[in-house]
Amino acid sequence: MKRFFLTICIFVILGVVNAHEFWLLPKKFKYQVGEKMAVDFMVGENFEGEFWDLQRHKVEKLAIYNRVGKTDLINKVSATKGNNLEYAFNNVGTHMIALESNDAFIELEPEKFDAYLEEDGLEYIKEERKKLGEENRNSRELYRRFAKLLVQVGDKTDDTYNKTAGFKMEIIPSQNPYDLKAGDHLECKVFYRGNPEAHALVKVWSHIGNRIFLQNIYTESDGSVRFPISNKGPWMVSTVKMVRSSGREAEWESMWASLVFEIE
Repeated sequence: MKRFFLTICIFVILGVVNAHEFWLLPKKFKYQVGEKMAVDFMVGENFEGEFWDLQRHKVEKLAIYNRVGKTDLINKVSATKGNNLEYAFNNVGTHMIALESNDAFIELEPEKFDAYLEEDGLEYIKEERKKLGEENRNSRELYRRFAKLLVQVGDKTDDTYNKTAGFKMEIIPSQNPYDLKAGDHLECKVFYRGNPEAHALVKVWSHIGNRIFLQNIYTESDGSVRFPISNKGPWMVSTVKMVRSSGREAEWESMWASLVFEIE
């Protein structure tokens, strides 16, 4: 039997409590050739957040992909509050912006760490902590972000949407979101080190006015999730994987992946 779980919740945004998700948010998603795109690097919860602090964190990789090829953008990063990337489009088609951060460190008390594991579908780490006799200890974690953004230039779409950025953790859609409309379904696949990631919790967020809809779905054995596109507007698909760290600085390493696009 296929493993499938789906819940839908509506949130009223009251502020950022735990800054888990990280995503790339443009001022708009549709452009014409010659137009300039401005992108904010965002961190927060419930697809609402605050500007990522580039005084504390660092971008290790940043590139844009289109039907012509790949362009490195690492030298275009601005360590400001918002407007962290500006780029003028030269080609029509679908474009993918992909960012990888450096490792960041956090230490949490046992109760807070367990609550975080349960919220993000990482109960297997909680069980491993028990087996290792670490359930009553503080947990030290290194976490790394892998964020992707799809935008459309002109009306002609292409297959850039399913290009891989070569990230350790990556979400790849099986259809171009800019060919879809409200009422359709979208399938995405989650990959860890290039292999499908089975039974991972995937969170699918969408905006409707000042409300946020969340769908919690577990991937199938082939790493796929399929969900209904219920409304127009910005969407984000996110997931996280945690593994035991091989270094001395932390016991755990987590990898956070996100994919943002718009449905017209």
